[in-house]
Amino acid sequence: QVQLVESGGGLVQAGGSLRLSCAASGISGSLNVMDWYRQAPGSQRELVAQIFSGGLTNYGDSVRGRFTISRDNDKNTVYLQMNSLKPEDTAVYYCHATYRTFGYWGQGTQVTVSS
Repeated sequence: QVQLVESGGGLVQAGGSLRLSCAASGISGSLNVMDWYRQAPGSQRELVAQIFSGGLTNYGDSVRGRFTISRDNDKNTVYLQMNSLKPEDTAVYYCHATYRTFGYWGQGTQVTVSS
């Protein structure tokens, strides 16, 4: 089975940076789409960023210009560089990937941004 493992979350002050990683295993070939979602307490899960195998990217309005998504296709790993962090970025961040048209989720990593 496909397994996604996130890492890189933690506590950071407003204005700081974090880099999240998500490594996928249990697949042959490349993942078509890899995404980052986040969910804050009491809020709906929202799309943060996504990247396709060819390099095309999309960003949520709230993070555009501050976050950058990238991927290493050989390692089937996706990254999220998070700059100029704000307290409202505090959430559990989840990695998502599409493989053979089926979606898979990681367990999530906590990001906390203090004022």
